[in-house]
Amino acid sequence: MTTWFSGVCETNGISIHYLRTGGAKPSVVLLHGLMGSGACWTPLARALEDEFDVVMPDARGHGDSSAPPHGYRYDDLASDVAGLVRGLGLSRPVLLGHSMGGMTAAVVASRGAGSIRGLILVDPTFLSPERQREVFDSDVADQHRRLLGLQKSDLVAQARARHPRRSPEIVELQAEARLKTRMGAFDVLTPPNPEYRDVVSAIDVPSLLVIGDDPVVTLEMATELRNLNPRVRIEQIQDAGHGLPFEQPERLGDVVVSFLRELA
Repeated sequence: MTTWFSGVCETNGISIHYLRTGGAKPSVVLLHGLMGSGACWTPLARALEDEFDVVMPDARGHGDSSAPPHGYRYDDLASDVAGLVRGLGLSRPVLLGHSMGGMTAAVVASRGAGSIRGLILVDPTFLSPERQREVFDSDVADQHRRLLGLQKSDLVAQARARHPRRSPEIVELQAEARLKTRMGAFDVLTPPNPEYRDVVSAIDVPSLLVIGDDPVVTLEMATELRNLNPRVRIEQIQDAGHGLPFEQPERLGDVVVSFLRELA
């Protein structure tokens, strides 16, 4: 990571911290999920950096970005991404998002205006109203509040036991990200989310939907979305759950590079 650099972009009244691989190459913006950070994309960014200028922002309330008292809904997050793209002068980047970052990327793309060249959604948080309510009512925020009291070494040990297939590097990066995630960020779980069928129907760029074999977005849902919008292509990666970027980073890298080369 020696040649990568970090910076800060001021937009929407906050500071967005980002990592960037740089170079005069087509831009790809990677958007992480809840409790993540731009740095959590390190394995994928390594696979992309030779051919692409990879930008990895920390969402508001995460990493080293600002944590305002409110403004954590998907529309706010999408406006931050649009502001970052403008602020860095990125010319029609491809957006790639996982989980919360996937829904955020889809909302940006649905707004159109020719600002992006393509879209990659890695098991985005396309949830039914019932599932949104379940997640909101769950103890995920309380669990996080308790974990904030732990040492990083304890968090790493717990995560290693829970996710034995993840690399030590990614477990460490996720532990760091988790400890920097502020409680306000969990407001994104407040229903209602944007209606994902409407969002996908409004997207007018080549789009790739990548899911594992134990995903949030089932193959049935993915097929329905492709029927709604013929610009959506589906790729399924075996032996991966919702944490696909951390469980199968090499396979995800292959699928992503192949799609990006077609767009270039």
